[in-house]
Amino acid sequence: MTAPQLPGCVRHPDRPTGLSCTRCGRPACPECLRDAPVGRQCVDCVHEGQRTVRRGRTVAGASRGGRRPVVVPVLTALNVALFVLTAAQAGSIGSNNRSALFQEWVLVPGLVAGGDWWRPLTSGFLHYGPLHLVFNMLALWWLGRELEPVLGRARFLAVYLVSLLGGSAAVMLFSPANSLVAGASGAVFGLMGAMFVIIRRLQLPAGQIVGLVVVNLVISVVVPGISLMGHVGGLLLGAAATALLVSLRDRRTLQLSGLAVLTLVVLTVIATRAAAVSFV
Repeated sequence: MTAPQLPGCVRHPDRPTGLSCTRCGRPACPECLRDAPVGRQCVDCVHEGQRTVRRGRTVAGASRGGRRPVVVPVLTALNVALFVLTAAQAGSIGSNNRSALFQEWVLVPGLVAGGDWWRPLTSGFLHYGPLHLVFNMLALWWLGRELEPVLGRARFLAVYLVSLLGGSAAVMLFSPANSLVAGASGAVFGLMGAMFVIIRRLQLPAGQIVGLVVVNLVISVVVPGISLMGHVGGLLLGAAATALLVSLRDRRTLQLSGLAVLTLVVLTVIATRAAAVSFV
């Protein structure tokens, strides 16, 4: 009596095997089997399982995975590079605002009204002296390294830029036409607003971030030369953008549309105010 012939491995037909995949039941040789929670599965089923497993998402809809921040160091490097450039042009670290680039990019509401449409954005990457730069970059690093993994890189960048423009819009609305405003503070305050929204959504104690916001707003009032309106505008827009992302966590298309509408509203405010400003 002859022994029954064993079937060939599904991936290697020339290899008879008495083993099979516990998921699909097809014959598989030892080389093609992998340990699984239950039994052993063929490599095809393992790959299929990896594709169909739903990855966890954060409160803002970003994929979990502990990815290292990328946007934060890029933004930091860009701000530092522009400071070095303006200092080199001015021939002074402390008076870098005298550089041609600084004068061309700083936010002046009257000049925006005259057609310099880029100033509300570019001013957010300039700083008056090294202390201004250091304080803003430390805040960006401290807040950003926590927020970027939660929001995701694209969402984080969107919140940052919307906050920056929100600060510029507030300056356009409430500051004199000949005022000069620069710095990443509006965007940084937007990150504070974003942190508050995330913490509240996770039902965590918000005392630390509230204290940070209050202290910085007081400093904005007490210390001369600081744009309080720019800080408040960035804070409100950062919170609004993050609240939108959190409320639409599982709807990426609506998140994108909401951010686009919010940005359009801010740009409309800037354009409308620019049309009404006269330089004095």
